[in-house]
Amino acid sequence: MALLSLGINHLTAPIDIREKVAFAPDQMGQALHQLLDIPAVNESVIVSTCNRTEIYCDVSSDSSAIIADWLSAYHGLNDQTLLPCLYHHNNQEVARHLFRVASGLDSMVLGEPQILGQLKDCYDQARDGNALNSILDRLFQHSFSVAKRVRTDTEIGANPVSVAFAAVSLSKQIFGKLDQLSALLIGAGETIELVSRHLKSQQIGSITIANRSLERAQALAQQVGGIGVQINTVPEQLALADIVISSTASQLPILGKGATESALRQRKHRPIFMVDLAVPRDIEPEVGELQDIYLYTVDDLKGVVDENLRGRELAAEAAQEIINLEVTAFDQWLKTYQSSDQIRQLRDAAESIKEKALEKALAQLHQNQDPTRAIERLANEITNKLMHKPTLEMRKALENDDQARAQLLKSLILPDD
Repeated sequence: MALLSLGINHLTAPIDIREKVAFAPDQMGQALHQLLDIPAVNESVIVSTCNRTEIYCDVSSDSSAIIADWLSAYHGLNDQTLLPCLYHHNNQEVARHLFRVASGLDSMVLGEPQILGQLKDCYDQARDGNALNSILDRLFQHSFSVAKRVRTDTEIGANPVSVAFAAVSLSKQIFGKLDQLSALLIGAGETIELVSRHLKSQQIGSITIANRSLERAQALAQQVGGIGVQINTVPEQLALADIVISSTASQLPILGKGATESALRQRKHRPIFMVDLAVPRDIEPEVGELQDIYLYTVDDLKGVVDENLRGRELAAEAAQEIINLEVTAFDQWLKTYQSSDQIRQLRDAAESIKEKALEKALAQLHQNQDPTRAIERLANEITNKLMHKPTLEMRKALENDDQARAQLLKSLILPDD
């Protein structure tokens, strides 16, 4: 038995290939069963996310080419499309790669935590589909433990490396707790969606989402327990907001100095923290000149993100040391498991020889044959069967003058001095 993994990710394949090789959740069961129909495949897990598709297998022989052909055929691709994008790992390197993936070291955003949940989902699908056995089950469970240890013992996830997360983290640094504050989010795209989720995780007091499409604003607001309004009400909403984060595709500013001054008067000059994540900018630069306004642009946050990314890169070095130790630990477990399995096979083979010889001896006794002769035949048959292959191997060793092998074979049979 051996470990094998192959796949593609954001580093080896463009998105137009990654999306063609992705497995939908309702395809997983069928795909896993097809993999298990390949004679050499003993167990398998398919990992499929937006940035990677990977197949992990325990195989009885090298089946990488067969599995690669199956992957191409399953998705209706020719080999020349997929093969240049594929990477392969074997045995110990399979564990190293999976541990890196689970810990976020192989992700597009270094240290991102979402991949761990995705891995667990894929593991559950393989388990529910009866595609798992002892080795891959242990490998994936070990990867989850490694990821937890990396998160606990390093700073890999401590520093935000997305502008959305950085904006929320900066607001928390300025205000401390957010549970008594109100946030006004302008826009309803992916960035604002991320911001809203980060704010909700920080237990923000209230969230208002303003967008040109009221329906889209309300749909997103519903997900985070907020309210959705149309973008033309922003000047009115501004007076209620402690935090304003904007990210739209508008070609002209949405917030100007006049509307902000009016909001500050209504607020009795309680400060407003503003983050403009849009390019072109949503908030006029002059707004930042106002007292009680703390305005940051995407470029300001880029410096924070770059610094945090450097911090994550340092943490990744510490994480890799943990992974190296855990790979060694898993490799030791695997060798012990495999040796136990081989010993079990050896004992099962000896047991089979004994059972067959005993069956013959009992049949002879039932036929009233001489008991002494039946026992002698039983002993001779067991001895001959057990000694046949060792005798052949001893002859080969002596013919090749392989004294070490000959001595080993003798030590298995001859009693100690």
